[in-house]
Amino acid sequence: MRVLADLDLCQGHQMCQGEAPDVFGFDKAADKVVVLQEHPEESLRPAVMAAIKYCPAMALALDPTEED
Repeated sequence: MRVLADLDLCQGHQMCQGEAPDVFGFDKAADKVVVLQEHPEESLRPAVMAAIKYCPAMALALDPTEED
């Protein structure tokens, strides 16, 4: 699994950080998400999926070319 963040769409809501803090961080200066783990462990998939689902700007995704 590979996590993608579209920084052009990100609005700095930080919902992803609340859902998956081991995977997503926040750059205060840029007011944007930071992907801390581009390839998180499979055990983090539920948290990553929740972060993707609840992102108000729909700025997060999984790379479809790296899915099983």
